[in-house]
Amino acid sequence: MSSIIEFLTGPLYDFAWLYTFLPFAIFGGLFLTIRNRGIQFTRFGYAMKNTVGKIFDKKEAGHGAVTPFQAVTTALAATVGTGNIVGTSQAIAMGGYGAIFWLWIAALVGMITKYCEVVLSIKYRERDEKGDWVGGPMYYIEKGMGKKWRWLAAVFSIFAIFASFGIGNMSQVNSITGSVVNAISTFNPLSSESVNIVEWILAIGIAVLVAIIIIGGIKRIGSVTEKLVPFMSVFYIIFTLIVIGSHAGNLGNVFKLIFSTAFTPQAVFGASTGIILKETIVWGLKRSAFSNEAGLGSAAIAHAAAETDGPVQQGLFGIFEVFMDTLVICTLTALTIICSGVEIGFGTKPGSELITAALATVFGAKFASLFVAIALMLFALSTVLGWSLYGARCVQYLFGIKAIRIYQVIFIAIIVVGCVSPIDVVWDIADTFNGLMAIPNFIGVLALSGVVAKLTKSYFFGPNAPANRKK
Repeated sequence: MSSIIEFLTGPLYDFAWLYTFLPFAIFGGLFLTIRNRGIQFTRFGYAMKNTVGKIFDKKEAGHGAVTPFQAVTTALAATVGTGNIVGTSQAIAMGGYGAIFWLWIAALVGMITKYCEVVLSIKYRERDEKGDWVGGPMYYIEKGMGKKWRWLAAVFSIFAIFASFGIGNMSQVNSITGSVVNAISTFNPLSSESVNIVEWILAIGIAVLVAIIIIGGIKRIGSVTEKLVPFMSVFYIIFTLIVIGSHAGNLGNVFKLIFSTAFTPQAVFGASTGIILKETIVWGLKRSAFSNEAGLGSAAIAHAAAETDGPVQQGLFGIFEVFMDTLVICTLTALTIICSGVEIGFGTKPGSELITAALATVFGAKFASLFVAIALMLFALSTVLGWSLYGARCVQYLFGIKAIRIYQVIFIAIIVVGCVSPIDVVWDIADTFNGLMAIPNFIGVLALSGVVAKLTKSYFFGPNAPANRKK
């Protein structure tokens, strides 16, 4: 097991991130931006008006489908998770302040990448034997690129199943247990034996709760996430804004630190921290992908179930997701931590302690630890629900609908493992499979970029473009 973990977090990790995801994310994202006329910028207002502007519209979904809002909250549930809190903290600690600049860059090009993924998922989706809409990278690779590429669709599905155990399960529940233990310790210090007891209680409790929800299928997951995601996001945004406002005098220096270390990190950190430009870029890109999942293809699986008017209309939600998830929530986390002036242990991978310490500068240690524990529990639980759907759909694609129940049992058991495992191992394995599943997805998205460009042109720029019609 040690040898396997060493390989997963060493050579395979470097291949997945340094030599594959990094160039795909930046250069692939730029290519998609140019081919689609930069609509994430030029049509940003239209995208917001037709996504967040319509989230309260009441619309019933047909059989085997969910509403567009339920689809986006399911996808947001899977993306708005510990990546926004713990992941952003790790980007700063491991890559320096400049990692936030690269996190932003990845998000700006990631908006068009996720848009393309969602458009393709609607274009090539199909009904399964139960009548439910199913889709995602495995379907648009096979149906869009042809049957001879089914092996690539299978490769994506395999990597996505393993990723669901990492990014969508172990890393999330691990953060829950860590934050809850920290919160309890703030009120009453725990012995190592007590910590183990708390971890096991949480492990079993979370496993039972997730089991009750995911066995109900996509409609029950959608029903839970449409209530959970807005609630948790609004409260987190409010509290971080209060901390940033309390330290507003530091904002100018914060942005100076971010931009000045984006290309020359050692000018601030020095060689002794081990933070070099490569680490700054990689950690920014990596944690951006971990938070918004643009390029992974995972969110497209949730969007495929939406009752929508067309591919482009649903694709706009992909732009909104990345904006909300990374450019808003991750940015607020970063500004809160850096503005507050809390001590950052550069070169060490933190859990939730940095954001807790930052919130404590205004709200006090006890309230901060309690709030972070609750926020992380809701964020992480929503991510687990979203990824349980992604993994189930990939299992269904490979082995048929009857295999889903076996996957769900394994997924629930993995929750227990994640709650009691060391944090470094959990996050490193999750990162590796994130990078690996992005490879077949990027190949599919780039190969089918012409399909997306044609649909985009027809919707936004054609003579009878729906986007230009007066309501």
